[in-house]
Amino acid sequence: MKFRQLALLAAIGLGLGAVITGVYQWRQQHHEVLPDSHGIYTQIPDFTLPNLDGNPWRAEEWRDKILVINFWATWCPPCQEEMPLFVKLQEQFADRNVLFVGIAIDDRQAVQDFVDTHGIEFPILLGEDKALELSTRLGDRFNALPYTVVADRGGKILLRQAGEMQETKLRPLLDALTASP
Repeated sequence: MKFRQLALLAAIGLGLGAVITGVYQWRQQHHEVLPDSHGIYTQIPDFTLPNLDGNPWRAEEWRDKILVINFWATWCPPCQEEMPLFVKLQEQFADRNVLFVGIAIDDRQAVQDFVDTHGIEFPILLGEDKALELSTRLGDRFNALPYTVVADRGGKILLRQAGEMQETKLRPLLDALTASP
C-alpha cells in the first residue's frame, strides 16, 4: 500500500515538474520578462498603456533606447519639482537615444493641462491601477510617487529611485550609458 502511494506521489511530482519546466521554456522562447524571486522585474517588461490621446503605447517600441520611466501625478509636489529636470535632460540626451516616459497616475485632463503648462514633449502615458501594478513590479513596494526607473538599451534595470530624482544622480548615469564604447 505504501509503495503505491509513494509511486503515485512520485508520478504527480514528475508530472508537475514537467509542466513547470514546459511553462518556463515556453515563456523564455517568447521573450517574456520574468520577475525575480521577490516578484520584482529585473528588466522592463513589455506593457501597453494609453497616451493622452487614448492611443496605446507599447514598451516594446522602445527596446533600442535607454529608458527613464517616471511614475508621477499632478497633485504630487516632488513630482512637480522634478519634472523640469526631466524636460531639460530629455532635450539634452534625445540625440543620444535616451527616452523619458512619464506614466501618470492621475486624471487625463489634469495631466494634459500639466503637460501643456510645463512644455513636456516626451511620451506621457496614463495608468491608474495598471500603472500602480507595473510600478510595484518594477520595485516600488509602497507605491510611492514619484518613482523612477532607468534601463539600458536591452531593457535591464540599472536604477530604481523612490522620491524626487536629483540631477547629480541621473546625469552621470545617462552620461555613462551614452558614452561611446
